[in-house]
Amino acid sequence: MELRDRLVLEMLYATGIRVSELCGLDLSDLDRARRLVRVLGKGNRERSVPFGVPAEQALDVYLRLARPVLATAGSGRALLLGTRGGRLQPTIARRIVAAYARAENLPHTTPHGLRHSAATHLLEGGADLRSVQELLGHASLATTQIYTHVSVERLRAAYRQAHPRA
Repeated sequence: MELRDRLVLEMLYATGIRVSELCGLDLSDLDRARRLVRVLGKGNRERSVPFGVPAEQALDVYLRLARPVLATAGSGRALLLGTRGGRLQPTIARRIVAAYARAENLPHTTPHGLRHSAATHLLEGGADLRSVQELLGHASLATTQIYTHVSVERLRAAYRQAHPRA
C-alpha cells in the first residue's frame, strides 16, 4: 500500500492532474518511454501530460512490486488499485494525501492542493501560462491565471526583501 500511496502523491504533484483523472488512469494511458500520461479530463477532453523522474521511479516500483499483489481477476486495466483489487476511488486518494500530510506535520492537504502547488511551481520556474493551461486541462486561460497571483505575491515579497529602494 505504501508503494501505491507514494505513486499517488508523486503523480498528483508531478502532473497536476485532478484526483478523478488520476483514479481513472488505465495501464494503457502510460507512455513510459516518453514519460507521458494520457488523461481524459473534464468534457471528455484528452491531453498528454509529462511526469518527471521521481514519479517514473515510483511508477516502476509500484508496477513491479505492488500492483501484482493488489491485482485480482476483476482489476481490469486500472493503474491504481484499492485493497480489494478494484480501481482506487478518489475519496481514498484524498485520504491518502491528507494522511501523509498529517504524518509529516503539514497543514491539511488535498489532491487539489498538490495540483495548485504543481501549477504555481511551474509558473515560478518560468513556464508560460498557456503551457500550464494545457497541462492542467483548463478550457479557459482565466482559470489558469488564478495561479499567477501567488507568483506575483512571491515576486513582490522578494523585491521588498532584496531591492535597496523597495
